[in-house]
Parts: sequence; C-alpha cells; structure tokens
Amino acid sequence: MTTYYVGLDVHKASICIAVLNAAGKLVMESVVETSAATVLDFLKGLRGRIEVTFEEGTHAAWLYDVLHQTKADVIVCDPRKNRLLQDGNKSDRVDARKLAQLLRAGLLSPVYHGEHGTRDLKELVRSYEYLVEDSTRTMNRIKALYRGRAIPCAGTDVYKPRQRDAWLAKLAGPGARARAERLYSELDHLTGLRREARKALDAECRHHPASKVLLKVPTLGIVRIAQLIAAVVTPHRFRDKRQFWSYCGLAVVTKSSADHHMVGAGLRRKQRSQATRGLTASHNRTLKYVFKGAALTASRCEPFKSWHEELLARGLRPELARVTVARRIAAITLAVWKAGAAFDAGKLIRQAA
Repeated sequence: MTTYYVGLDVHKASICIAVLNAAGKLVMESVVETSAATVLDFLKGLRGRIEVTFEEGTHAAWLYDVLHQTKADVIVCDPRKNRLLQDGNKSDRVDARKLAQLLRAGLLSPVYHGEHGTRDLKELVRSYEYLVEDSTRTMNRIKALYRGRAIPCAGTDVYKPRQRDAWLAKLAGPGARARAERLYSELDHLTGLRREARKALDAECRHHPASKVLLKVPTLGIVRIAQLIAAVVTPHRFRDKRQFWSYCGLAVVTKSSADHHMVGAGLRRKQRSQATRGLTASHNRTLKYVFKGAALTASRCEPFKSWHEELLARGLRPELARVTVARRIAAITLAVWKAGAAFDAGKLIRQAA
C-alpha cells in the first residue's frame, strides 16, 4: 500500500497542500479554500495510507476535527520546534513541503488535542480567563488615572461602589471625572459578566468525574480544577511526574558538555554537577499559573505550610521554595487523578518527594 505524507500550511483564506510519497518525491501540490469540503475532497483523491500534519494555530482544533472524519493519521505539530521552516526561502508552498518532509522523517513534536468531552469546558475556561484579564486591565487603568495626578490609591477602596463619589471628587476637571465614570461603568459590567462566567464554569466542571477527585486536593479550587481539566484532559498522557513537570513549566533545564574523559585505557564520566539554566521555557502557561498560584496558597495553610517553612529554614530562597511546593502539588495532583483515589496528605506528600 502506498503511503502519502501530506503537509498543510493553513491560513484564513487558503490552505497550501504538499504531498510526498514514501520515497520523498513531491507527487502533488495544490492551494485550496479554507473549508472542510475542499480539504476532504482533496484527501479523497489519494488512494493508500495517508499521514497529515499542520501546525498548531487558530484553525488547529477545527481542522483536527474535520480530518478525523477521514482515515488519515493526523499530527498537529508544535511550530516552536519546526526549525527547518525558518531556514532558506519562505512561502506557503515551501512551508507545506517542509512540513511534509518533517512528517516523513518522523521529526515533528505533536501537540495533544483531546476528546470532545472537554470542548465546552475549554470554551468556558477561555471565556472566564478573558473576562479576568479585561477586568484587571480596567482596574489598572482606573489606578493609573489617579496615580497620574499624584493621588494615592493603594488597596481596593478605589474600586468599591460606595466610595466612588469620594474618589471622583478628588479628580479636578470634568474630563477626568467623565473618563473615570466610564471606567467604573466598564468595571461593573465586566464584574457581572465575570460572575456569570464563573457560575457556568463551576457547573460544567462539576459534570466531569475528575473534579470530584481533584476537589479533595488542598489549594485546588474549582477554577483551578477547571483550568487543569481543560488543559490536560487525561492524566494518562504523562508517563510520570517529571514529564508532567516539564509540561507545566516546572522542570529544571540542565546543560552539560564534554561529559567524559580518558582515564588509563578507558572513558570515565567526569564527576561534576550539571549547570542549571532555569525552568523549561516550552510549557503550558495556564498550568504553570495554576500550580504556582496553588503553591502561594499552600504556603499559608496546611498540609503544605509546615513543609514550606522547613524549606525556608534550610536556606532555600522564597521563589525556589515556591517552585518546589508547586512541583509537589503537581505530582500529587497527577497521582490522585491517575489513581482516582482520595487525597491522603501523609502518604501522597511522601510519595511526591
């Protein structure tokens, strides 16, 4: 059976397609409209085993669902690791060919796309996160308005509805007051939408069986659990806690070179520590935010507070102690989620160490 390797360079209006055969020869090339019907019609013309790849982006989730209607093997690849696309000439046709070449050589890093069961939760999580970002931006603009006029506005009193008249009176000029009033109106509207979004997110998250297990893990509230389920989908994607740490941006990057030297007639590994270069840069930002936020909460409550204080007493810097606690919470979360068992503080904290 003939095997075809198909690279798709996807854009808003068009998709450039390049098809290689098993020998690496370009056998077909085309530019089609960005629509499900045209892509499916093109693939129907290929007889044999088909492997398809395209980069993670705006259209990735939609196109992944479309291609799963066919018998093709689909790989959504990580664009940050496709270094070949950055070399030499660049165009839609060139990029499609290079993607097909990387697919044929098995050099692509896949991006996980979960099942339909979490799609609604993903959308609700995104909606809530965007409203939080918009609310924070508006609150910053309100404080910037007062700070620009040397009016102290520390704390949250400046946002409270009952104290707004007093704050507005501090602004000189009708223009500044009108601007502040519109910002307050925007903040009130966003606060209401944010409350509605959180309520919908809470209800949808509790429909998932994993939420019942994860709610028993200290420091993981319903919003963090919703973000966790939406991003991970299934814990069985990860072989162990170290792989999960890397995905969450909590793994330490190490660098070493010339690790062996000659001793007599044989090679021996040098006895020296690896140089660390901080945490991995390629990670899921939402999960890093979830676990570092959970670690900040854990530093103020048991069962993690005493252990956090012990780390500080050993001389560990506060930021490193926070990362250590975040790694521990991530390891416990993965273990509880995989086993579907209740949280046992003593047992799980020892196992995650």
